[in-house]
Amino acid sequence: MPIISKMYCSSSQAVLVVRRRPHVISGGGFVVTDCSQKVAFKVDGCGILGKKDEMILRDSDGDALLLFRRKGATVEALSIYRRWRGYSLDYEGSQDQMVFCLKEPNSCLARTRAIRISTKATKNKDWDFEIKGNFPDKDCCIVDSKGKTMAQIGVNKELMASEDLYHVVVTPGTDQAFVIGVITILDYIYGESTRC
Repeated sequence: MPIISKMYCSSSQAVLVVRRRPHVISGGGFVVTDCSQKVAFKVDGCGILGKKDEMILRDSDGDALLLFRRKGATVEALSIYRRWRGYSLDYEGSQDQMVFCLKEPNSCLARTRAIRISTKATKNKDWDFEIKGNFPDKDCCIVDSKGKTMAQIGVNKELMASEDLYHVVVTPGTDQAFVIGVITILDYIYGESTRC
């Protein structure tokens, strides 16, 4: 199902490898490769951009696909959720339109609730996708509102000895750019490589 573009939907299962970039050397963020070790996506965190609560997802050519921003602090203080928005970027890199919104629980009243994602196509429901499991342990998945797994995030301890590597298995027809966009925000929320 295309959310960013059908160009990022594969007819077969895709296994992507995420490699975190260190803050000290390259300003943070991460690189995503496919099974043939070709770069599929790059994520620039605030260490590169110089702005807190903002990240950019780039394609394999380095062109910006999505800009991620957290909604303003004043409004957020009054809400039980923090809202992250993913905006598509036009060919000159300026913000175009919102593609999806991720709601992160923000208060003790909402801590038991899952992180949920709504897309611009959401109608008559609160959410389209949610995160099940634990992202900091790299043991989670993105499921749709019907409970179908769209992507599985994990670590194969035998193949990936480094804590800076983990894999993402994306089901056929799922937008890989969208999945990596959600992972970008989760990475920031849990204080990993995209955070300053």
